[in-house]
Amino acid sequence: MIYNIYKPVDWTSFDVVKKIRGITKEKKVGHGGTLDPFAEGVLIIGTGKDTKSLTEISGSTKSYRAILKLGEATETLDNEGPVIEKKTIPEFTEAFLKDTIYSFKGNYTHTPPMHSAKRVDGVRLYKLARQNKIVAREPVTVKIECMTLNNYDSDFIDFSVICSKGTYIRVLGKDIAEKLGTVGHLIKLIRTRVGSHDIEESVPIKTFESSWMSTAH
Repeated sequence: MIYNIYKPVDWTSFDVVKKIRGITKEKKVGHGGTLDPFAEGVLIIGTGKDTKSLTEISGSTKSYRAILKLGEATETLDNEGPVIEKKTIPEFTEAFLKDTIYSFKGNYTHTPPMHSAKRVDGVRLYKLARQNKIVAREPVTVKIECMTLNNYDSDFIDFSVICSKGTYIRVLGKDIAEKLGTVGHLIKLIRTRVGSHDIEESVPIKTFESSWMSTAH
């Protein structure tokens, strides 16, 4: 089966896989695209023979909503790491902000962050980062299909993005901040869609568990 599960904040994607495995008693369970622990939203879970569909699902277009805090950079590019740099936030107009955000539309080349699940020589980058090791990462080019400014004030920018597989929204947030002449990090990230799977149909883990337990399988 394929399930659209709402991953809560502070859970890893593998935490969700383990939980669904425990609920369903399926031996074979996987997910269709990692979500950072600080992020929440759509996580596609496959069980049994349907885990074969996860590769295709993982490769589909994804949508996110993010809140970027300006003026402070963190080690992890999100709110889980320590602040490593502070910088004044220049004044900017809404027109300049929109131009800056929209300029990322199209092909976007960026470097995967050290605090990520990407593998280098078979080792997850976040495991190396925890050992204070920094290794060279090959830049990746992805496609930003749409950028939308939802809201903003002097310190925060709320934006949405539709993008291809392999896009690190934390890096995108950092790059937006730098293009505005400052630094920044994400304080919130919600995945709102994976392919045809929308957040409106995403099921919280507790709801999934209750439903499963109340139905004979």
